[in-house]
Amino acid sequence: MSITQHQTEAGSGMKPVGKAKARFGTGRSEFVVVAVLYAVAIFLTVGTATMNVQGKSAPGPQFFPILVCIVLYLAATLLAIQILRKPNVPDNTVHPGHGQFSADMLHDLGHLGKEEDAAYDAAPSQTPGKTWKTYSDWRTIGLLVGGVMAFVLLLEALGWILSAAALFWLVAYALGSRRPIFDIGVGLLFSSIIQLAFGAALGLSLPPGFVGGIF
Repeated sequence: MSITQHQTEAGSGMKPVGKAKARFGTGRSEFVVVAVLYAVAIFLTVGTATMNVQGKSAPGPQFFPILVCIVLYLAATLLAIQILRKPNVPDNTVHPGHGQFSADMLHDLGHLGKEEDAAYDAAPSQTPGKTWKTYSDWRTIGLLVGGVMAFVLLLEALGWILSAAALFWLVAYALGSRRPIFDIGVGLLFSSIIQLAFGAALGLSLPPGFVGGIF
């Protein structure tokens, strides 16, 4: 900066612009997931505690719900601690010559060199005044929410094995898997194992659907 520019800025009373102080909620939007996990865990806890248990078989029908509640409480607590310690603040800087990618991804892939970072810091005026766009993947969210709703509505008609396998395939597809035959096979395997576990170990039968009428 020249002496003339320095004097001009000093005479005009301009102050250096610093970074705005981040709010507590910045980068901590995942607390919504924590709240949902705690809500589901509390709902299952109340339902398990008020369950009308007939007989004194061991481990009993309350065993698996209690395990699920413990896992939900533990997962929500660990996630809350992680969010408090390391908030996921989006990177709003521009990295020229690397397309529409975030800095974290570029560093992970090893495509962001130190030389280009130094060149960018030395000549920031040559880069466009553009910020990264942060967004939610509403397509994936819609597929997951729609899949769970369809699973609840079709559980009685299709039965546990088919509806759970279909839900597994839809979740895998929403998260990027493109192997439908493999995913459906894995879904059928796990849903069948769960059906047998509930029937043999707990004496409980999950909804058989129209498949139960065939056999």
